[in-house]
Amino acid sequence: MAVELSTWDAQGTPTTPTFTTMRFPAGEAHVKVRDDADAGATTEIATLRGTSGDDLILLGMWADAVRQRGARSVALVPYLPGARQDRGLPFGAKVYADVLNGFAIDQVIAFDPHSPVIVGLVERLTVVPSEQVVHDAVLAGSDYSGIIAPDKGAVTRASLVAEAAGLPLFRAEKHRNPDTGKLDGFSCEPLPDTGRLLVVDDICDGGGTFMGLAGSTGLAKERLGLWVSHGVFSGRAPQLADHFGEIVTTDSYPAQQDVPGLRTVPLSPYLTKEIR
Repeated sequence: MAVELSTWDAQGTPTTPTFTTMRFPAGEAHVKVRDDADAGATTEIATLRGTSGDDLILLGMWADAVRQRGARSVALVPYLPGARQDRGLPFGAKVYADVLNGFAIDQVIAFDPHSPVIVGLVERLTVVPSEQVVHDAVLAGSDYSGIIAPDKGAVTRASLVAEAAGLPLFRAEKHRNPDTGKLDGFSCEPLPDTGRLLVVDDICDGGGTFMGLAGSTGLAKERLGLWVSHGVFSGRAPQLADHFGEIVTTDSYPAQQDVPGLRTVPLSPYLTKEIR
């Protein structure tokens, strides 16, 4: 299961977890009370990584149990499901938001959601942006000399990272064939002749965009690093290691493939400090 349960006492100190998880033989999710002390005086915390529907139901069972005990519920959902389904039919962002909202969790904490649409749909949501994490985990003490936004959608996120680190931002663009809509190449602002550059974005699936961008720059892998807030790493993603000398993500999502040299940053310290 990708749901982890923990408990804080009334002073905000981690203590023995109140609940443990299980599934019945028929498959239904369930939680059991393992420590019955101080009912109602605790903050109950559930961490959900990934998008499993079974885990979402388990989260709902936990939220109901917490509510019945009169405690406060906080869900850490670093990868907010449905954030890329923010329009169209079905309106996936709203479907996922409705599921989370239906659990009536007191506080939901997410990391760097893909779309502001879902941010407006999830109730009692706290958003942790990526720039401090990127600065602490990648840029601090490094020799990076610039940040690259791989496409228009990444400019705002990459700009905040560049500003936090005091580094210049370089914008790249994806180009599509107007007749077919298929990806037709990349372009990038002129890059410096020396120094390492960090590509910053929120999600990596198969990595095709990043590999295409890397190829278009003509830079050796030793001069390129990649930060993605959420590493799905499906399909051809392991080949990213042929194009980037450093690849860093977080533990928000269980990676589908092993990427050579991948470094994963634990998010718990950044998420838990936002608990109110």
